[in-house]
Amino acid sequence: MAGKNQGINPTGPWRDFATARQERRPFNSSQPRLISRILKRALDIIIAASFLFFLSPLLLSAAVIVTLSDWGPVFNSHRRIGYKGKEFGCLKFRTTGSDATTDAQVTVVGDILRRSSLDKLPQLINVLLGQMSLVGPRAITKEELPRYGEHADAYMAFRPGLTGHWQTSRHNDVSYRNGISLDVEYLSKWTLTLDFVIMAKTLSALLFRHALLPKADS
Repeated sequence: MAGKNQGINPTGPWRDFATARQERRPFNSSQPRLISRILKRALDIIIAASFLFFLSPLLLSAAVIVTLSDWGPVFNSHRRIGYKGKEFGCLKFRTTGSDATTDAQVTVVGDILRRSSLDKLPQLINVLLGQMSLVGPRAITKEELPRYGEHADAYMAFRPGLTGHWQTSRHNDVSYRNGISLDVEYLSKWTLTLDFVIMAKTLSALLFRHALLPKADS
């Protein structure tokens, strides 16, 4: 059902969130949590800006290659729900042909970008603009939000992440329903330490990924 998600049980943080709404005070407004969220945003800005600076040659090269492949646009911008329910354009390098109507029409360059996760690097711009965070729940559409049921408001209290708990939990094998559960688990347990753990796991997965290497013959 769209309004509820069976199997996702409210925990202490969700009760805190409900109480905060009734008392008309912001969720996670306690001083330690507030300071942590300020630090989270500061780290987002510092790390995203640093990555954009050091990866600028790679980003420019990818942009040129995508453009020259068929003279289409460099980016795709998908509408997603962000912090406080505001919609924004979630950026990715274009991985399909400029006249493609479905995701099935992936270009050779686009396939490499997807398998290496380089197609998501433009989302560092979204992070700098305050539309996303380095770590957070998945970026979802307005139509998907009702599937979070009673947790929808808590979802909108965070910025969606470039990476997250879902990505470090074998996200390719996770069902949509379980993906929502992973988002709920992240939001209910969030700490800066958890963000650092997720970032470390993400970097480890990227470093050991062999998507760009030719497969050895068996």
